[in-house]
Amino acid sequence: MTNSKKIRVGVQQRVLPIYRVPLFDALAEAFCGNLSVFAGEPRQNEALAGRVAPRVAKMRKGKNYHLLGDAFYMCLQVGLMEWLEDWQPHVLILEANPRYLRSRAAVRWMHGRGRQVIGWGLGSPDVGGWLNGLRLSARKRLVNSFDALITYSSKGAREYTSLGFHSDRIFVAPNAVTPRPAHPMPKRPSSYRANQPIVVFVGRLQERKRVDTLIRACAALPANIQPLLWIVGAGPSRNALEDLASSMYPHTRFFGAQHGSQLEKHLCLADLFVMPGTGGLAVQEAMSFGLPVIVGIADGTQEDLVRNENGWQLKGDSFEELRSTMEKALKDVAVLRRKGKASYRIVSEEINLEKMVSVFRQAIMKVMEV
Repeated sequence: MTNSKKIRVGVQQRVLPIYRVPLFDALAEAFCGNLSVFAGEPRQNEALAGRVAPRVAKMRKGKNYHLLGDAFYMCLQVGLMEWLEDWQPHVLILEANPRYLRSRAAVRWMHGRGRQVIGWGLGSPDVGGWLNGLRLSARKRLVNSFDALITYSSKGAREYTSLGFHSDRIFVAPNAVTPRPAHPMPKRPSSYRANQPIVVFVGRLQERKRVDTLIRACAALPANIQPLLWIVGAGPSRNALEDLASSMYPHTRFFGAQHGSQLEKHLCLADLFVMPGTGGLAVQEAMSFGLPVIVGIADGTQEDLVRNENGWQLKGDSFEELRSTMEKALKDVAVLRRKGKASYRIVSEEINLEKMVSVFRQAIMKVMEV
């Protein structure tokens, strides 16, 4: 069966974050509405919306039981097998995470009916701790039970290959949350406005984003390139960050959470986007407005997105590395403008929601050739 109009696709997720809805809706459109997502509720301490409904894709809510925590965390998804029985997918896209206790049963259910399973994950980062042997073994067993794999980056693909999975069955779909830009690239002058650069951060204000380190790094820059620092976002750390900025770097301004035209205005006026911590869904949006980017070490998903061509990836989480990288970036306006143009090209041509949907569809059609 290779006619996409007749293929029923199932997608399992631990939770369905709002930023994934456009992907699943677009993929559902590619398969004539024959796509259903199974997902449970997030934990209370997770900054994720709990009530998210796709527009085109179908949705089945399960019950997540979150067991233990930290290195021992496990998730039991109740309702997964019942959903499979009801939806009867020809292809199941399953999170490639051995911590989800019903995953192996779902793979057996699909294969027992001659159907295909595609794993979807970050890759296989190094496993540490005294349980590293058991954890790596569980990961290998799950990964090698799939008929194909989708991962976010070339790094992820290399890691899955190291587990013994065939490279010709691995599909790289760079993580994208926004479509290719419909607007032209903003025009920026060849020198800083009012002779002072503007650095912007966009994201949730929480400890892991390291916004405090960004404020300190700005304060430690040479006086002639100290920027206006615009912090866009809300979160539990805002009050503490405002106090820090008031005492250490008064050139900081907090705008709160912004979206749409308000956010676009700030991205158009900025000269450099900096995301020093983990996460960073706003990186692609910043790039779509022609901004060079500095990003912190994360989970490997930004390896293909941020390159020497359009920005800088920090190797660690040291204050000095962030400060020196920002100094290098802000000293040369021409380099910033060149890297900004490269950012716009990358999200226009290479890494966007349309490309991600295309790779998912390619993987589904490939396994259905069997």
